[in-house]
Amino acid sequence: MAILHNRVSQKELKEKLFQETTPRKTISFYHYFPIADPHQFRDDLYKHLYELKVFGRIYVANEGINAQISVPETNFEAFKNFLYSIAPLNNLRLNIAVDDDGKSFWVLKIKVREKIVADGIEDPSFNMEQKGKYVNAEQMNEFLQDPDTIVIDMRNHYEYEVGHFVNALEVPSDTFRDQLPMAVDMLKDQKDKNIIMYCTGGIRCEKASAYMLHAGFDNVYHLEGGIINYARQVKDAGLESKFIGKNFVFDNRLGERITEDIISKCHQCGKPCDTHTNCLNDACHLLFIQCKECAEKFEGTCSTECFEFIHLSEEEQKEKRKGIDKGRNIFNKSKARLRPKIQPGDLH
Repeated sequence: MAILHNRVSQKELKEKLFQETTPRKTISFYHYFPIADPHQFRDDLYKHLYELKVFGRIYVANEGINAQISVPETNFEAFKNFLYSIAPLNNLRLNIAVDDDGKSFWVLKIKVREKIVADGIEDPSFNMEQKGKYVNAEQMNEFLQDPDTIVIDMRNHYEYEVGHFVNALEVPSDTFRDQLPMAVDMLKDQKDKNIIMYCTGGIRCEKASAYMLHAGFDNVYHLEGGIINYARQVKDAGLESKFIGKNFVFDNRLGERITEDIISKCHQCGKPCDTHTNCLNDACHLLFIQCKECAEKFEGTCSTECFEFIHLSEEEQKEKRKGIDKGRNIFNKSKARLRPKIQPGDLH
């Protein structure tokens, strides 16, 4: 019987990745289409991608597929041929990373979910087939010059913080399910405007555009392929990038640089910085922005408490970690986390 899941430790897999000599491409793609048996689809997908040495994270649901992966360059054509052999995915747009070290993933995980994007939508009349119109990079730049256009960022705060389109509005929530009704409420008096939604790779803004139409908006658009595709189109066509800063990505890189602008600050000392990291304290793993100097000073931890924690004995750390649920631990998880936990005078 074929093995349909990983049986090797994460540490060993990561070490193997960094020993690889074959370059890899980091790719993302998604598609909304009906899948009658997500579990069977998942198993067939795993068998083929495992053979091609594909790593990454893929979600499958009745409503479609959402994938962020890395593929050895030598297997790229074989991967594409397999993917395109699935009728609904034939000629699907693949978002290829523009700022890529090939070390984005080190294991293949394919999971069946209720939805490929958790949206909180329960209205049975909602229809993903009725979605906004695509805009490409050139059209996006043109719309940004139009005073009758409103650009909405459908990503989380920590993504928006390090990079966003000029004059884009942030929907102040870190869950997509909350952002959808919030966006409708924010724009309820501006239904005559052009509304353009965007996100990292297109999957969230495509659903958001359908939701806006469902809520009674008429002139709704979404950025085709998201920021990843926009950045590639800008580069290939020699256009000016209206996206400023860094594009947060959900893999080991934690970001793709789009422009040299640094628009965020270190959460510890306040100097310009846009490098996300996870606190090295295994009882924390807070996602936050940290400059090189603070990383050295605090040994990769996010606070005085975590710095002191990692210097306890292994036995003490293990005992204190019992029962801790880190959950979705990000710097902006609540308004209480908007302040850095470390003050400038700590640990001098």
